[in-house]
This record gives sequence, structure tokens and C-alpha cells, in this order.
Amino acid sequence: MASGTAVITSNTSSLPEVVGDAAILVDPTDVDALAAAMVRLLNDEALRAQLSAAGVRQAAKFSWRRCAEETVAVYRAALGSPPTRERRV
Repeated sequence: MASGTAVITSNTSSLPEVVGDAAILVDPTDVDALAAAMVRLLNDEALRAQLSAAGVRQAAKFSWRRCAEETVAVYRAALGSPPTRERRV
């Protein structure tokens, strides 16, 4: 998604939450649904462009810095430490 590639992914687990409306979701056990999604992307240039743009926007919501900051916040909360404001460099 971050590189602008249209995405087809599973409609299970946390993947729908991660991709938002920036991907085609299919049942991972449904081979026909996966094949249909692939054919749909192959034949629909407008859909590819829309998913490409949406994917870049969706991927921008995630970063390793944010992941680390949120993980530290959870650890602090679990330890009963007050949250701190980290200085951004």
C-alpha cells in the first residue's frame, strides 16, 4: 500500500482494520473470490488508481515511531507510571 500498489487482502483478523477502505477484502478460504478480485483489478484501471491513492493515504497513518510511542505508553500504563511527553527531534 505504501508504494501505491492496489491491494487484495483477507477479510479476517485485523487486516480489514489496517487497510480501511484502501483494499479489496476477500475470504481467504474462497479461491473463486480471490480470483475474481484479481480479475477485477486487472480489468478496472479506475479501481486500481483509486485503491493505489487510498492505499498510500492509509499507509501514511502508520509509522514505526508511532508504534514505538504507543507501545511505551502501554508499558507505562501497565506499570502505573504517568504518561510523559517525549521530545520530538
